[in-house]
Amino acid sequence: MTIPQKEQSRTAEKVLRVGMAGCGWVSEHHLRAWSNLAGRAKVMCLADPVKEKAAARAAQFNVPRCFGSLEEMLDSGEIDVLDVATPRETHAAAVRAAAVRGIPVLCQKPFAPNLAEAEAVLEEIRGRTRLMIHENWRFRPYIRQMRAWIDQGLVGQVTQCQFNLLNSGFVPDAEGKLPAVLRQPFFADVPRMLMMEILIHHVDALRYLFGPLELLGAWLGKSTAGIRGDDSAAVLMRTQSDAQAAIVMQATMTAVGLPTRSPDHFQIFGTAGTIVFKDGLLRLLGPHSREITFDLDEAYRSSYRDAIAHFVDRLADGKEFETNAEDNLETLRLVEGIYANGLCEFQS
Repeated sequence: MTIPQKEQSRTAEKVLRVGMAGCGWVSEHHLRAWSNLAGRAKVMCLADPVKEKAAARAAQFNVPRCFGSLEEMLDSGEIDVLDVATPRETHAAAVRAAAVRGIPVLCQKPFAPNLAEAEAVLEEIRGRTRLMIHENWRFRPYIRQMRAWIDQGLVGQVTQCQFNLLNSGFVPDAEGKLPAVLRQPFFADVPRMLMMEILIHHVDALRYLFGPLELLGAWLGKSTAGIRGDDSAAVLMRTQSDAQAAIVMQATMTAVGLPTRSPDHFQIFGTAGTIVFKDGLLRLLGPHSREITFDLDEAYRSSYRDAIAHFVDRLADGKEFETNAEDNLETLRLVEGIYANGLCEFQS
């Protein structure tokens, strides 16, 4: 994406004044991450149509000003960059509104509700502003470490990767309530749930680990009465390198008897070694064996910190974002393909 010269100099020379749109659940993680960039960036404004939410977040993080709408905040002249943490159906409009005003954007994934609109948004904003997608899973330290071991040749040629996410988040509790919906109520109403809301992170992380991927087949299932969208998935992909490797994803949030939440479980097999990540323990098996234990809560927090720091770094030096809009389109193409090829049919 072309980087406007005026914007480069503006964002590199002073402490960035940040405006954040959306004061729901995820906004707390964004604001904690921004607070680690004191001296480089400061959240000056919040915008949310629910004034009570904005006021509560402003008091919690000492944010000077609140607005009742995104447009008011963008037109205030009080921000240099926009952080979009609103529901995903509003992302495209927020990106367009910032682009019209030449304001750089960090937008939660996905930056549009479907691939066609994402492509349209990208064409509309090209050359007008810079856009980074807040796809933070790949910034988790264990993902970065796996990539480092692969790049160092410690597993040889990768032949297969298996990823599992298995939990009981959509299994009714003793009161008939769904634990995952209690944590994030909007899960109940989105027509594209597990793949678009959660596994999209892992598709992006797998692309980061192995490069371009090709979808070979997919199945999506739904057995939970209390939600609209998919709650189970099985996906088969392969790498597009000369020596192709199989990428297998299996996920369900309806596994009776398992915990209501589950950490990532990766197994990467290569000609010279095997990488296993489970329950916070990352192991390299084979002649170069080693292991690292990660605090999963800290890994979660650091993914927000490192993604937002990357945004600020690239604004300062003018280099390309790792998760720019063009890159995110590749993730969206795979996700759209999975919905198109899955056995269950869901509204878009």
